Amino acid sequence: MIKRIFLLLTFLSFSLTATQAQIVKVVEWTYTVEQTDKEATLVFKATVKDKYHLYSQFLESADGPLPTTFNLNKNKNFTITGKVSEQSGEEVFDQVFQMKVKYFSHETEFRQKIKINSLSKFNINGTIDYMACDDRSCVMEQADFEFVINPNAKPAAEVKDTATTVAIAQPLVDTTQETQTVIDTNIINQNQTVNLNDDCGNWASGDFVADNSFWGIFIAGFIGGLLALLTPCVFPMIPMTVSFFTKRSSSKRKGVINAFIYALSIIVIYVAIGFFVTITLGSDALNDLSTNGFFNMAFFVIFIIFAMSFFGAFEIVLPSWMVNKADAQSDKGGLLGIFFMAFTLSLVSFSCTGPIIGTLLVEAAHGRSYLGPVTGMTGFAVALALPFALFAAFPGWLNSLPKSGGWLNSVKVCLGFIELALALKFLSNVDLAYHWDFLKREIFIACWVVIFGMMGLYLLGKLKFSHDSDIGHISVTRFMFALITLCFAAYMTPGIWGAPVKLLSGILPPEYYKEWRTTTDTDCPHNLSCFHDYDEGMAYAKTQNKPVLIDFTGYNCANCRKMEDDVWSDPKVLKKLSDDYVLISLYVDDKTEMPEDKQYISKFNGKKIKTKGNRWSEMQAMRYNANTQPMYVLVDHKEQTLAKPWSGYENNSAKYAQFLDEGLCRFEKGK
Repeated sequence: MIKRIFLLLTFLSFSLTATQAQIVKVVEWTYTVEQTDKEATLVFKATVKDKYHLYSQFLESADGPLPTTFNLNKNKNFTITGKVSEQSGEEVFDQVFQMKVKYFSHETEFRQKIKINSLSKFNINGTIDYMACDDRSCVMEQADFEFVINPNAKPAAEVKDTATTVAIAQPLVDTTQETQTVIDTNIINQNQTVNLNDDCGNWASGDFVADNSFWGIFIAGFIGGLLALLTPCVFPMIPMTVSFFTKRSSSKRKGVINAFIYALSIIVIYVAIGFFVTITLGSDALNDLSTNGFFNMAFFVIFIIFAMSFFGAFEIVLPSWMVNKADAQSDKGGLLGIFFMAFTLSLVSFSCTGPIIGTLLVEAAHGRSYLGPVTGMTGFAVALALPFALFAAFPGWLNSLPKSGGWLNSVKVCLGFIELALALKFLSNVDLAYHWDFLKREIFIACWVVIFGMMGLYLLGKLKFSHDSDIGHISVTRFMFALITLCFAAYMTPGIWGAPVKLLSGILPPEYYKEWRTTTDTDCPHNLSCFHDYDEGMAYAKTQNKPVLIDFTGYNCANCRKMEDDVWSDPKVLKKLSDDYVLISLYVDDKTEMPEDKQYISKFNGKKIKTKGNRWSEMQAMRYNANTQPMYVLVDHKEQTLAKPWSGYENNSAKYAQFLDEGLCRFEKGK
């Protein structure tokens, strides 16, 4: 069991990528039947991705990797004969599990013999549980299968060319939906795509649009670290700590080395926090943060508490025994002593850095994947540690630092205003996903105008909190920040009456989610006509003889709003969306429950499909092997894709127009 836990931690550490546009599939399964008189052999063929290997059914110890397991749903129509057989494979000593294992590379087959008891056609279905690994990561998956057995088929001996009669296993069909949807968990829409090698062009070079959001998370973390440096808990520690190392060390070189070790320890501590959040929550919980009502309401309350703390109502501090114990360890000297000095700094400064760290971790994890918290905390730690290393290397720079004073408390108060604004964002997430309809776009913008307007007045000295010092005059720096803040509030103000406010795309509620509506307003971006039900949209498209744009989106998807505000707003793109396509916007985070008789258990992932969002999310993963938004798919009336799907945010309206033209060209050819 310990070895398996180690493997899972290794998987978390190394199997992550900066983009999440596609679901990783490392093994593709195909199923055939070799049938003779009253008997048949079920053939499971596995095609394993390069550099990966699939483990055998038979392993020496339960503490090793997960074996491949075949689970057939038994019925009276057949009887299993013996066990599932497998090919020879490779036998090696696994350094991770410290045991001898057997696995398969490239291709292999498993076979299960059965005795046919029925005279009528019947199906055999079940699942395959398996693990596949390469030298860096492992993937644990489950595949569904279904064989069609026809007892009346001619045996192989009666076929003229003496070839074996082969019946291809039929793809699963989910009959619980109004429109029957073919479910193939291993093929990415291969048999539903028209020929893309024609003269209609190709908007993409063969890859999905890149997603550089993790650089954004790192930069946000770095900015958070810089803000933490300017708080009264951290800023005074810089000259004290640097002086301590330079005076205590036997030489300047030794002092610089110790200060760099101190800075590196800070980075290790905060990255460890991010990694702890990652492995504690896991990817499912991280993704759930963006839409789960409980999480978002909890974050709303937490951010209000953070804001009150920054305003001076109380301080969030750790127990004194924890700080004292870490401080005692720092007196031991050596590398361990330096590490505990850094740890003591982390504990002592928690009242200032805690809310910033909490905000960063929530934003980094919000709707993303494993690497979000780790990336954010890395950026935070680098910014926090950098001054200690630089001032130790160049101690003369310390003279240029401003002296501690009331301005440090002003930084905390300004952060409190920002925490209030972010709290409203999480409340808006819940309001959108659950259709509460009380925090509409105009009200949200009005609240932000008030918050940042008051922040500007505070910087001008017109508001004062309990811990603030008397301000004799306004410094130029403070005046400039006040001016920027008030200009930002003024910029947002026209948004209350419907202005686009593009600078906040992805943060504000959608522009169609508004309080003041006219009879011509729709529930779609830019007042377009759209459908939120797939079946209704497809039926309408057939009557209009137009191709379909399937928009996999989310109420809380920031990149979706940015695509709508930055790309769809282009006049050429908007005209094509309005005139040439039927738009079907499917919100994967829609929490509206379907009627009880429409709910079902997914054959794709085994989960109960209860809400509309569950259904659209399953459809996206099932058909297009993707689980990120936004994703745009162009299809004809037979549900064939007309161009390579567009996934992710890219502010390139010309390329998006080319994407739409390519799909329209193939639709016209298909007529």
